[in-house]
Amino acid sequence: MGLVQEIDYGTPASTYEKQVTLTVDGFTVTVPEGTSIMRASMEAGIAIPKLCATDMVDAFGSCRLCLVEIDGRNGTPSSCTTPVAPGMVVHTQTGRLKDIRRGVMELYISDHPLDCLTCAANGDCELQTQAGVVGLRDVRYGYEGDNHVFKKNDGAENFKWMAKDESNPYFTYDPSKCIVCSRCVRACEEVQGTFALTIEGRGFESRVSPGMHQLFIDSECVSCGACVQACPTATLSEKSVIEIGQPEHSVVTTCAYCGVGCSFKAEMRGDELVRMVPYKDGKANRGHSCVKGRFAYGYSTHKERILNPMIREKVTDPWREVSWEEALTHTANEFRRIQYRYGRTSIGGITSSRCTNEETYLVQKLIRQGFRNNNVDTCARVCHSPTGYGLGQTFGTSAGTQDFDSIEQTDVVMIIGANPTDAHPVFASRMKKRLRKGARLIVLDPRRTDIVRSAHIEAQHHLPLKPGTNVAVVTALAHVIVTEGLFDEAFIRERCDWDEFQDWASFVALPENSPEVVGQLANVDPEAIRSAARLFATGGNGAIYYGLGVTEHSQGSTTVIAIANLAMATGNIGRPGVGVNPLRGQNNVQGSCDMGSFPHELPGYRHVSGDAVRDIYESLWGVKLDDEPGLRIPNMLDAAVDGSFKGLYVQGEDILQSDPDTKHVAAGLAAMECVVVHDLFLNETANYAHVFLPGSSFLEKDGTFTNAERRINRVRKVMAPKNGLADWEVTQKLAQAMGLAWNYQHPSEIMDEIARTTPSFAKVSYDYLEKMGSVQWPCNEQAPEGTPIMHTSGFVRGKGKFIRTEYVATDERTGPRFPLLLTTGRILSQYNVGAQTRRTDNVMWHSEDRLEIHPHDAENRRLRDGDWVRLTSRSGETTLRALITDKVSPGVVYTTFHHPDTQANVITTDFSDWATNCPEYKVTAVQVGASNGPSEWQRDYDEQARNSRRIATLEAAE
Repeated sequence: MGLVQEIDYGTPASTYEKQVTLTVDGFTVTVPEGTSIMRASMEAGIAIPKLCATDMVDAFGSCRLCLVEIDGRNGTPSSCTTPVAPGMVVHTQTGRLKDIRRGVMELYISDHPLDCLTCAANGDCELQTQAGVVGLRDVRYGYEGDNHVFKKNDGAENFKWMAKDESNPYFTYDPSKCIVCSRCVRACEEVQGTFALTIEGRGFESRVSPGMHQLFIDSECVSCGACVQACPTATLSEKSVIEIGQPEHSVVTTCAYCGVGCSFKAEMRGDELVRMVPYKDGKANRGHSCVKGRFAYGYSTHKERILNPMIREKVTDPWREVSWEEALTHTANEFRRIQYRYGRTSIGGITSSRCTNEETYLVQKLIRQGFRNNNVDTCARVCHSPTGYGLGQTFGTSAGTQDFDSIEQTDVVMIIGANPTDAHPVFASRMKKRLRKGARLIVLDPRRTDIVRSAHIEAQHHLPLKPGTNVAVVTALAHVIVTEGLFDEAFIRERCDWDEFQDWASFVALPENSPEVVGQLANVDPEAIRSAARLFATGGNGAIYYGLGVTEHSQGSTTVIAIANLAMATGNIGRPGVGVNPLRGQNNVQGSCDMGSFPHELPGYRHVSGDAVRDIYESLWGVKLDDEPGLRIPNMLDAAVDGSFKGLYVQGEDILQSDPDTKHVAAGLAAMECVVVHDLFLNETANYAHVFLPGSSFLEKDGTFTNAERRINRVRKVMAPKNGLADWEVTQKLAQAMGLAWNYQHPSEIMDEIARTTPSFAKVSYDYLEKMGSVQWPCNEQAPEGTPIMHTSGFVRGKGKFIRTEYVATDERTGPRFPLLLTTGRILSQYNVGAQTRRTDNVMWHSEDRLEIHPHDAENRRLRDGDWVRLTSRSGETTLRALITDKVSPGVVYTTFHHPDTQANVITTDFSDWATNCPEYKVTAVQVGASNGPSEWQRDYDEQARNSRRIATLEAAE
């Protein structure tokens, strides 16, 4: 098996097209102009010694190991900083160079601990390796170490020595082993963009310092792991490696957190995961990572994980562990009983945006083929269904238009209702790198998110619009572009319907859509709206990135349409550097939509009413499919309360915590007779479940995820499922228990069925993904290598469609009782409902949900930072601690939803998007006041949850 080896070329690849030919140690090599001698040599298979160089950061030239000789030039230049030239003749191994390298290495070793046999990096230390490479056999300067090697010198305290920093939960920093190569500092700056590290001191007193000589945990470090990955010694080491030892084999797989879809090497020792290392060939992350994907995998072995199936008669009973056969037979019998008594449409299911494409496909197939109805829904609808509707109406397809690499050619970035540094941090790092190179930034968000102003980045325009006014503000941007003649007429005439454009233009040009009118409505400076519009229209390649702050509104679909209008009007569609890009929240939100998880659509976004589409599946599955759309989650809950919906299969979702109006969700679940939860943990929804089927983590299964850029990535099995079955096997066994003749032997067979029936996946197979690494759909005969950029020569629907976007204020209004507006979001260290990240050391950074409130609003209520406050809306109330900050505007409060003891969604309302039923999480009228303790609802909820999670102990054998 072995470790997956990656070549480190020493310096980044050149982007120039012109080729240059040179000779290295007698071998001819041709490389792009601008390539370093070090990289060119490695391309020829000749490794030049190095310590400060790595291809994840720019050349630095400080270690002096990589020196070379060049015919016709004096001296010994460093190969990492010297570019190639036509006809250049390079020598990498001469007597002079060998002497210099040994002398340099002697200096390094003279000030470095010689505890190699007990060092965590033993076997994976570049300093150790390079000492062997240069032939070091003796150190003339001794080994005492003037600087920081020993705590005491001759029995006296050594004040130059620094203790190991073990404050970070995932890695240690040992200053005594630092060779001051600056790789960690440069990785933090160039790759991550946080600038949390620096070099303090001079000469032998130099060392890496987090911030102003702080502990790592107290610094601005975001624990992305780039510094650990870059470190050539044991200065920065994963605690898991210190505890377990060096890995001996690895498997490339895909992260199961956000929609970026990072590729990782899961490095193992036996069946134990040692560490996750970002994979350089991963096309989504390009070798970078965040704290969640890099370190927060401990939930997969957490003590609270449930590994055995359980059933109970009533939700007030304790759980009883049973065999897989008994659990699945019981479930099948219950679903049959319910359908016999209440009718065919009395049961349904919910697919998961955290499970694989193959598993999601099987769940919707079970519902349509086995349950014989279309009562299937997914959490993707409660986050990005307006994207599907809005982009489908305007462009003809319901997905983002670009790949992530496109950001490297963007001149103006517009971020609307998204917080990429927290929710999509790896892509945010690529975005920040582009901004540091000169791209300009426009942010539309009620909060001042981190990307508005951070190290070496400041938005040209931040429009802190009032929650609920997205449509008005985006339409006002279009008003400026149209009335000032800044639109791209040539693009519109060629690619869009000109008559529809003229109708739309006459609408946006109306006085009520002007920045002066909208600015007053949205609490935004009209001149800022005008300036932002002019910049986007005239600043070059303009790309729009948006998130849940756009879609989770009563006019979410309208805002997506308005964004598409803006992109078409300025010609920012169909080439690198532009586009409309929804940032998906979970790892397989895109895939769960693609696989037919909506009650009105079969896989590939084809409506269930289409006879030709149904024929495909009816002939394959051998059943007659319902041609009427089924129930969405809110409809299922309504029907349950009314008494007509009685059974639900929930795979990998926690609707009690994630869906709006928690009390209504609880009432709906409580009214059902058989709720089946298929998950890793007894989540909040399981409080109302009658059957619990243990799930498998992403490390324990084969499959695929589809990320926010439509990239289909392989998920590979790293270890055996701890519960005995992968999730797709559980669903198959349930289908078999219900009488279906399923007989898949491997997830690859499920993907083959998807490809046979879904045109956009026609060429996708596991063999093809192994060959290509990954592909972006559509991937078929017309696009055999996938489609990185959509709509390059024309829109999928033919002509791009301009649609009027009239602003309609939400029914959720502020007033004397509820004068503030609550909006919600995520934080870097936590993920979605927190079921995974709360069971890792990430809780060190975010152990509770806090309520952000502006100092003005806090002072009016006599609140201090850290005070417990009561948050009340028309739907309910909860308590949490206040965080006083000017990140939010006066009149706006903000919280996260990662912790069930807060349950922010008990506050949110049941208002939803007009087109898709996507809940309006982002606008809730609230009041905030001092609190003496938990709300009555919190106390009742806690008691019910604790009672519901009891597991009966097996009686002792007679």
